[in-house]
Amino acid sequence: MSPGDEHETSGGYGGTGQTRTRLPQGTGGDIYGGARRTGRSSSKSLVTVVGVVVLLIAAIAFANRGGDNSTSTDGSTASGSKPDAASTAASGTKPVESKAGGIPAGFAHDQQGAESAATNYATVLVSADILKPTRRTEIVRQVFVADKQVALENSLNQAYSKDFLSKLGLDGNGNATAGNTYVSRTVPIGTKVTGYSDTTATAEVWCTGLYGTAGTASTNPVTSDWFTLTLHLRWSDNDWKADSFSQQDGPAPVPGDNKASTADAMAKAVQEYGGFTYAR
Repeated sequence: MSPGDEHETSGGYGGTGQTRTRLPQGTGGDIYGGARRTGRSSSKSLVTVVGVVVLLIAAIAFANRGGDNSTSTDGSTASGSKPDAASTAASGTKPVESKAGGIPAGFAHDQQGAESAATNYATVLVSADILKPTRRTEIVRQVFVADKQVALENSLNQAYSKDFLSKLGLDGNGNATAGNTYVSRTVPIGTKVTGYSDTTATAEVWCTGLYGTAGTASTNPVTSDWFTLTLHLRWSDNDWKADSFSQQDGPAPVPGDNKASTADAMAKAVQEYGGFTYAR
């Protein structure tokens, strides 16, 4: 994956043989600790996360076909004016309180509700849970419209094969080996609606994320990435559901010079800090 490459939902299951891992530096220390990152180490981290994201998104792209970044599913075009930073500022509207399968549900039948649905769905579509067969079924049935669920679930099961999971250091159930914690967490930064009608909506969610395996012997340490998910939504069963989605790289800021945490600290943080329910 090179900067600017876009991975559409109509794409094939390509790139899965291009996993790149970074071997531990030294023999006795924690690969997450040590000196502060320089530009060179940041580049190495980028190579590592690109390999992981290629695997995750390639499987998703293989499984989820269709979609277009510029229009909603009924062909309606984007709204006229460009959104500004205030478009995702706090509006005072409370997040939805109901959940189904652990995922927020019952979004408002308006543009803001579509934004909230897309944002919440982004956090589960690129998560560690999607790699677990049982949890994957729950996610697909909650997030997607009914007429896409069976085909998508079958495709995802095929894409997330044991061979695919082994490339991430996971077993057939999507679990890391003893002493390791696999991390895939998405954090939305902002969102905008590029197409809207009473029955369909297209929303883009700008995200950052954490990917990799936290563990003292890991050759794939947890690092970060920036990407944008485009979700095509449909109003179905009195809620916004996903019809299709796609992903592209960035926009990404200049990497900071933060000192990497230890594997134990990273694993503990992931286990102790829960995710959010999103609304404007």
